[in-house]
Amino acid sequence: MSEQNNQNIQESQTPHKRRVRYKGKYPKKFEEKYKELQPEKYKDTIAHVIQKGNTPAGMHISIMVEEILDYLKIQPGEIGFDATLGYGGHTKAMLGCLNGQGHIYATDVDPEESAKTKERLKALGYGEDILSIRLQNFCTIDEIAKEVGGFDFILADLGVSSMQIDNPKRGFSFKVDGPLDLRLNQKEGISAAERLANIGKDELAGMLYENSDEPYCEEIAKAITDEIRRGHAIDTTTKLREIIEKTLDFLPEKEKKDTIKKTCQRTFQALRIDVNHEFEVLYEFMEKLPDALKPGGRVAILTFHSGEDRLVKKALKEGYKAGIYSEYSKDVIRPSAKECAQNGRARSTKMRYARKGDL
Repeated sequence: MSEQNNQNIQESQTPHKRRVRYKGKYPKKFEEKYKELQPEKYKDTIAHVIQKGNTPAGMHISIMVEEILDYLKIQPGEIGFDATLGYGGHTKAMLGCLNGQGHIYATDVDPEESAKTKERLKALGYGEDILSIRLQNFCTIDEIAKEVGGFDFILADLGVSSMQIDNPKRGFSFKVDGPLDLRLNQKEGISAAERLANIGKDELAGMLYENSDEPYCEEIAKAITDEIRRGHAIDTTTKLREIIEKTLDFLPEKEKKDTIKKTCQRTFQALRIDVNHEFEVLYEFMEKLPDALKPGGRVAILTFHSGEDRLVKKALKEGYKAGIYSEYSKDVIRPSAKECAQNGRARSTKMRYARKGDL
């Protein structure tokens, strides 16, 4: 047999590498949802998932877009700032208002997702002539404002994007197993697992209470630090969830499931806020905000938990009393019932706004 024929036989016998199959009718794991991870190719699938009130894997549905645009009233030729680029949904909507005239500067600390968003928006025609994306924290707003002469409008969406929450490798969710990371930029700082390995009981209890108002902060902190003291690392989302479940096992059956779920949410939230220094960053941003706005400039801020909202409310109220802002939202604006039904992650959203006085 010739060498060529032998090679052809070997190639024909090489098994075709098939996509990994999933059990059941529909894919459940993040990496199995190949259609949802290719929204441009499978638009019908994406529409179906959203219609059911879910967020497609790898995507993020922007919240309160209409309310934001209604307040900011963006005009062609204006200069804007998007504090948290994320999936780019808000950015895209604001760019549309510019009608090709003006510029938006956007920041994000997630190198992986911001690179994807940059390419996604570029494919829609929004290149560097109208959109500048900076891989830096939004508390550096003063640097960019000084460079460009201030902003006519600013948006700060303080929520974590769905594509970060849903990806098990990022460690943001207690619902799926993954490394206990919780960093927005996995190349900087320490992970949540590393933080827990070197924290005392009282400090952890304080973190859980201050960052998420956790009512069982003392019990959870003791259980976590006891486990680590015994030499058992808490380095996965599942391990942390199981400790919480075990700690709250004393609760009455009728309230146990719901309380454990909420405590898991609050514990993961508290750790995420801590490892990303979210309160410190937000406080610095709110301090720099007045000087970053041009006279008559507008700002809209979306918060997702009480700690954030208290900080934003206080800063805007003090700015109004000091005569910096000509108006501010004394009451929060909530997403519509329709939006909450279509996107469950919108339910906890609160929007506040302010306008800088004209000089």
